[in-house]
Amino acid sequence: MKVLVYSILGFDKAFLEKAPHGNHELVFTEQPLNESTAALAKGFDAVSLFTSDDASETVLQKLYTCGVKYIALRSVGYDHVDLARAKSLAMKVANVPEYSPYAIAELAVALLMALNRKLVLGQTLMQIGDYRLDHLVGFDLHGKTIGIVGTGKIGAAFAKIMHGFGCRIIAFDIKENKELMDEIPITYVSLKDLCATADVISVHYLLNGTTNHLFNKSTFSLMKKGVIFINTARGGIVNTKDLLEAIENKTIGAAGLDVYEKEKPIFFQDHTDTPIHDDLFLKLRSHPNVMITGHQGFLTNEALEGIAHTTIANLNAWAYNGISGNEVN
Repeated sequence: MKVLVYSILGFDKAFLEKAPHGNHELVFTEQPLNESTAALAKGFDAVSLFTSDDASETVLQKLYTCGVKYIALRSVGYDHVDLARAKSLAMKVANVPEYSPYAIAELAVALLMALNRKLVLGQTLMQIGDYRLDHLVGFDLHGKTIGIVGTGKIGAAFAKIMHGFGCRIIAFDIKENKELMDEIPITYVSLKDLCATADVISVHYLLNGTTNHLFNKSTFSLMKKGVIFINTARGGIVNTKDLLEAIENKTIGAAGLDVYEKEKPIFFQDHTDTPIHDDLFLKLRSHPNVMITGHQGFLTNEALEGIAHTTIANLNAWAYNGISGNEVN
């Protein structure tokens, strides 16, 4: 199978090259998939896409015209793919349903710790020779209530870590994780009660039509004053304009974000010589109690290896069996 790998970046190319390829010919391009670059796939059986790629209806039609039959995603999320259109074109789409859940869970913990203990501000003051501690007061996590929205593998990994800190764990999900409940004390509550009770809220939900802008003006208004809000899931789950308002009125004491709802033109690119024309993002970034990481939650050796192996496994399944167990459409 001949495969065009879009949006290849320095950090993931080596892992894909090391993974056993079988009879596949992988061709790499740094170009993201969009209406302008879809023609690059002419003559390829499959494409491999990243979260920054555009697989909307128009783009899929162009891929189909080029002869593409399979789309192997290098991500868990697939909200950037028009699944209904892909199905109508008989194009199969498979994701990487799981990889190291600890990678993202541990980044969520890192964001929480850095914000709570004012580590960035502390280093900035250290560099200028200001050793006063007046602005660096945090709080003990031990005994605090941690609200987890989404208790799949990543949310469960985060819950276990927080339990290790001695925290009380409450959670919201449409389906309770019985296995997690057998391992640690965890109480499922409504989203309303979680927002009203939690000292820290960490989001680990998939983005879909139901969860889009799940966190908005109404949801934020329920939260305890000074709550720390962490989102390492998908940017679209949060209404950024409403989040900014909650930060400015001090409902949210600090926010740690690995994702942003309009991140595609910004993340994974070098903007040192090109200005960012997104006032909402620039305003969000300017707040000293906001820490933004550029969608790097998955960026560990273990996670990248898992993504590469599952991506190739999906291609193998299509090549040899015509079907993959990870198909999402």
